[in-house]
Amino acid sequence: MRYQHVCVEAFAYSLPPHVVTSAEIEARLAPVYDRFHLPAGRLELMTGIHERRFWDRGVLPGTISSQTGERLLDATRFDRQHIGCLIHGSVCRDQLEPATASGVHHALNLPGSALVLDVSNACLGILNGMILAANMIELGQIRAALVVGTEMGRDLVEGTIDSLLNDPRLTKQDVKLAFASLTIGSGSAAVLLCDRKLSQTGNRLLGGVFQADTSAHELCAGGVASHTHGDDRPRMQTDSEALLHAGVGLAAQTWEATKKVLGWTNADVQRTFTHQVGRAHRKLLYEKLGLDTKLDFATVEFLGNTGAAALPLTAALGIERGHVAAGDNLALLGIGSGLNSLMLGIHWGGS
Repeated sequence: MRYQHVCVEAFAYSLPPHVVTSAEIEARLAPVYDRFHLPAGRLELMTGIHERRFWDRGVLPGTISSQTGERLLDATRFDRQHIGCLIHGSVCRDQLEPATASGVHHALNLPGSALVLDVSNACLGILNGMILAANMIELGQIRAALVVGTEMGRDLVEGTIDSLLNDPRLTKQDVKLAFASLTIGSGSAAVLLCDRKLSQTGNRLLGGVFQADTSAHELCAGGVASHTHGDDRPRMQTDSEALLHAGVGLAAQTWEATKKVLGWTNADVQRTFTHQVGRAHRKLLYEKLGLDTKLDFATVEFLGNTGAAALPLTAALGIERGHVAAGDNLALLGIGSGLNSLMLGIHWGGS
């Protein structure tokens, strides 16, 4: 993919109010830790995650996404009448139908002529939404698009804790498969894309590459199984070690292809943002890609893994905190279970 007419005008984010530390989660799991002689501090030691955040109970993803989208439109003063597409791209949605994007579109008072839809693809939904919107802008079908999503990690984490505490047949392998679920946090992110003729920033979306390795689609799987767990909260099982190596392997292939498409070498990259998983993932990923971790901006230590919101939320925070300067080439290094990888290059205008 190469783009000539698309700008990433701005990113925005919203953070949940409730902080839950890894130590608090382990305290709740004390009976399980004692049963299997697991050392205290294991969760933070293995992942690097000190804390994650949760929204209020009962709040819907679309409600938060509407707030994040409004924050972005207010900050940029972008004329919302130019927006020809609204995509809601997180794993979490308000309901099966209609699309969560419908409620967000209404709340933001966007044009009736806009295309409105949800896109779901594990941790890549918002990035996938970005390229769908960019393609429409490049083709001249629309002039601008808003891509937004909100992840709600509370039910997954708390449901996993309850399952581990209440399963009389629990094994150490079961604990291992549930471990990744305890790293999940909550967050919200939005991205505004537009035709370069409308842009006030000149942040050019240059292009990118997507790759898939669906032989690994069973390494991380989540959903609702009320007949198994007795409630409607989601659960997830993850072979973390196998997923780590398969994901990083696919990322390395995608990065090499991305550099060819963009005409880049590693030396052309000034800043990077990637999906936030944990300390081991970050270290191995940058080793395999041959990139310096100093280029990276990380949020996993205080937000955990926030799913499809993780990469754009991290980019929004990094930009806000001065990680990016005018003239920088940014690499967005997306990876999601399935396995899928999507990597994008942006030249940051910085206005």
